[in-house]
Amino acid sequence: MKPILIALAAVLASAMGAALLYAWLGIYNVGAIDGHWAITRWFLHFGLRNSIETHAIGIDAPPLDDPSLFHKGLSHYQGACAPCHGTPGETRSPVADRMLPVPPHLASTVATWKPRELFWIVKNGLKYTGMPAWIAQNRDDEVWAVVAFLRQLPDLSEAEYRDFSRPPGQDGERDLETSARLIALAGTAGEQLVACARCHGLSGEGGGGGAFPRLAGQKEAYLYRTLRDYASGARPSGLMQPVAAALSEEETRRLAAFYAGADFAPDATGTDLSTDDAAKAEPDLGENIALNGIPERGVPPCTTCHGADASSGGDDFAYPTLDGQFPAYLSLQLRLWRDGRRGGGAFAEIMTAAARGLSDADIQAVSAYYAARPPGGARSAGP
Repeated sequence: MKPILIALAAVLASAMGAALLYAWLGIYNVGAIDGHWAITRWFLHFGLRNSIETHAIGIDAPPLDDPSLFHKGLSHYQGACAPCHGTPGETRSPVADRMLPVPPHLASTVATWKPRELFWIVKNGLKYTGMPAWIAQNRDDEVWAVVAFLRQLPDLSEAEYRDFSRPPGQDGERDLETSARLIALAGTAGEQLVACARCHGLSGEGGGGGAFPRLAGQKEAYLYRTLRDYASGARPSGLMQPVAAALSEEETRRLAAFYAGADFAPDATGTDLSTDDAAKAEPDLGENIALNGIPERGVPPCTTCHGADASSGGDDFAYPTLDGQFPAYLSLQLRLWRDGRRGGGAFAEIMTAAARGLSDADIQAVSAYYAARPPGGARSAGP
């Protein structure tokens, strides 16, 4: 037995020595132009699929039929994924065709993966492929939004994808002329406004089933601070951090000023894209929480910070205006605060503590209350 073990050890040592010599001599071509052998390609794909299936075991997918999830995932895919993975009716970038391995055209291949496996891939990324991990690892809600879109991607026609990708508020009449005017108003931040419009609309009207908040008329100091918090990662988001981190100081200030000065449509309220949360909400409960809080659970009145006089302490205390905001967006933010996953700079602990005592029903109710109020109401008419 002992001679056999010695022989095996010698063979193993020789193989390792040969591999090291092969690497040291630089004979292997690491260039992406030189593809893998067929057996190597098969082995890598075999290992990749089995690894994903194993590591995704135990992940439970939440309901993924909320329109806000689809629109949020679509927006991210359009800006971050489509150049490598293509879109319905269109191929990927020629640059991606020179990658090794070549990124799959997802419209035709994504159906081979289960939702939990897609979640694992998007969140963790894939070694040796150029597929990055999700920037904000505590924002599973954003990852599931991408999965929600990917599940519907194979069924989208080229025309449907194009229609869904149109910025909120753009209806065919407000296209190139309106875009050019708004970009000119934004000054040196005009190019960045194009990226913002993909989610928030050309005039900051928001939308996407309530996925994206209204920015028009929001406080300039709040918008500026929020963009800086996104850029630094103080407010984690795999959707917003790449966008905000690319902005210069001047561009950040100009965008904040642009959206703060934008006007709402006269009849615009967050209820035009209501969700099940809003439909189930109790109006009196929402108003009571907004005006009086829930003292026995340590929940202060919302109007303490978000009412008409909430910014009396100066720009550092410029809390956001909630009136007319979408209920789906408000509900998500409150759940993130309650669960300690929201972040947001120096004042994050205030809202984390305030939201800790809210139930799901409380969140639905107060979100619906603020969504039903006319935009700008907190800045003029009091609570």
